[in-house]
Amino acid sequence: MVRRLGTVAFLAVTTCGLLAGGALHLASADSTGDLLWAAVTGLALVPATGWVISALRSGRLGVDAIAVLALAGALAVGEYLAGALIGVMLATGRALEDYALRRARRDLTALYERAPHSARRYRDGVPGLVGVDQVCPGDLLLVPPGETVPVDGVIATGPALLDESALTGESIPVKRTTGQSARSGVVNAGSAFDLRATRTAAESTYAAVVRLARQAEADSAPVVRLADRFAAWFLPAALLLAGAAWLLSGQPVRAVAVLVVATPCPLLLAAPAAIASGLSRTARHGVVVKGGGSLERLGQARTLIVDKTGTLTAGRPRVVDVVAAPGVRADDLLRWAAAVDQMSSHVLAAAIVAAARVHRAELPQPTAVVERPGTGTAGVVQGHRIEVGKATTSSTSSPWERAQRARAALDGAMTVWVGVDGETAGVILLRDAVRPDAARTLRRLRTAGIERVVMLTGDRAEVAESVGTVLGVDQVLAEQSPADKVRAVRQEAARAVSVMVGDGINDAPALAAADVGVAMGARGSAASTQAADVVLTTDRLDRLADAMDVARRSRRIAVQSAGAGMALSLLAMIVAAAGALPPAPGALLQEVIDVAVILNALRALRPGRGTRTVVDAPTESLLRRFETEHSSLRPPLEMIRESADEMAGASPQEALGRLREVHAFLTERLLPHERAEERRLYPAMERALGGPEVTMTMSRAHAEIERLVRRLGRHLALAEDDGGVRPERLEDLYACLYGLHAVLLLHFDQEEEAYFSLARQ
Repeated sequence: MVRRLGTVAFLAVTTCGLLAGGALHLASADSTGDLLWAAVTGLALVPATGWVISALRSGRLGVDAIAVLALAGALAVGEYLAGALIGVMLATGRALEDYALRRARRDLTALYERAPHSARRYRDGVPGLVGVDQVCPGDLLLVPPGETVPVDGVIATGPALLDESALTGESIPVKRTTGQSARSGVVNAGSAFDLRATRTAAESTYAAVVRLARQAEADSAPVVRLADRFAAWFLPAALLLAGAAWLLSGQPVRAVAVLVVATPCPLLLAAPAAIASGLSRTARHGVVVKGGGSLERLGQARTLIVDKTGTLTAGRPRVVDVVAAPGVRADDLLRWAAAVDQMSSHVLAAAIVAAARVHRAELPQPTAVVERPGTGTAGVVQGHRIEVGKATTSSTSSPWERAQRARAALDGAMTVWVGVDGETAGVILLRDAVRPDAARTLRRLRTAGIERVVMLTGDRAEVAESVGTVLGVDQVLAEQSPADKVRAVRQEAARAVSVMVGDGINDAPALAAADVGVAMGARGSAASTQAADVVLTTDRLDRLADAMDVARRSRRIAVQSAGAGMALSLLAMIVAAAGALPPAPGALLQEVIDVAVILNALRALRPGRGTRTVVDAPTESLLRRFETEHSSLRPPLEMIRESADEMAGASPQEALGRLREVHAFLTERLLPHERAEERRLYPAMERALGGPEVTMTMSRAHAEIERLVRRLGRHLALAEDDGGVRPERLEDLYACLYGLHAVLLLHFDQEEEAYFSLARQ
């Protein structure tokens, strides 16, 4: 604030002095006018000399030295108007620079200003206002409508409608139910709800974001330091040209004219404004970049190194199959495993419990539950000893178990074995789905300049290869320890500027070793967040592509502005050395150049076209609607394959019942959804993406789905006439069901990647 007031006062005094001197000259009081202009020149000389001394103390000799020489020279040769113009020019440049940096940092400053300072904590059932630093984990808090969530916590009484735009950049409020987490810094956009604190304010999400933002302001970009290096040769070049003009012409006024148009250097004004503008733009996208240096390196990146779990995949495994051993029912197996796992906090346990709830299984209460980290969970359920975890409870592996391991390896699935009373009862297969936006984001990054993509993971090679194949990465490095990851990152960084993206504690060393470390901060560990140079405050990989678009554009504008300003200044210096540009007009010309380059640098504040595909609001609404329908239709898709699996051992009447159930789902829920997509969504996609060719493949899939459903309908009609499914029709029925399941899964994946990911941008 003090600097701002000083800048404003400096500009006001010099401008008033310049105008008053001009008025005196018009009134024929030339001597008094010259005296006033000389006073303005002398006044400007004081802060300019201070800036030079300050630069020398920090080991730099900037172009402010040219300003000092120009001011002193103007006084020496009696060019008082030129001196006064230089003073106004210096004051205007400082004011413009301050405004540019304030404008560019406005989004980061907004983070500090909206940080929560108080909370409403319940005491004896009554909420009372306390300082946010007094909140402890376990406290129950009231969050009224319109207020900011003060600390990270779990919603105790829901639902809650939350505006998460401060963290994610997403303007649409999201609904959270009881038991779900809420992060500090988000705003209650609905009715009041209670929150159970899980962290202190200092440990919460928003405090971390503010700390990162302060780091972002503290750093200086290499392009800004590059400006200082340019100044190191620009200063002697200006002095040599000024000296040569004086020596060859014998007129010291020419030397003063050269120094006037060389003051100040547009390079030093343009670069900080453009880089700070870029930091502001990334903040709007939910990305905190720790300083201009990180932003510029991000804009230069050519290699992307990505961790798999939680980065390219959702980090939330889901059950894809429950395979029971001979003599055991799959429903019982899932129910037993979920009963034990409901007492565990492990991510795989949560997936198993979620799958049981989807199947509406009644979970009995377990007893004597013991969780062994890294191994699994065991407990007693309805009189049976149930063990759920990594390995079977048998001492030897049966042919059936070996077959399931082989299947898991082929499918790239994780396995959770279930033992009952010391015997293997079955295995649950899980898969961590690839993020729907991952493939599109990688394509965007390649368009933005990434030439090589490497995937690092500690998972098995077959699991990693399946993900890498789907996403089209250039190299997959599987079964990597943290030390292996660091070595791989250093090898890639030796070839080109490299970006490493991860979210786990084990990724922190690799993030620190990369040219630019990027942490998935929404769910990532504190260690990875601290080690990273860039933090995505939302759990969306596409924000990295947005940040890279901003980084490249900001650096391009900074270099462009500085280069153009330097070229114009050099041209003006040559003209002044030839005697065609006197000091006073030269000062006015240099002022125009300075204003032009700063205004050009501020273009970095405006959104660029980048690599993002923009859809209009009605189309985005359609995408979100059909994406929600996809989410509700995906789990029942497994019923199609499960029905085919169970028909082999079922009676004709039981097979008929399963067929009726599948056909009802397909005709009453699935086909109406597909037809609505064809009628409403696909025309919108054609308009957004440029023609009917973009939906032809999807429409062809719809036609195949319709054909298979009609074929199932004919099977159902024949089975109804016969009182059951006849054995001779089973083979074709299997092919129809398995084929339909495969087509639907592929079609859903394609739509989510090609279309629905556009609504997540």
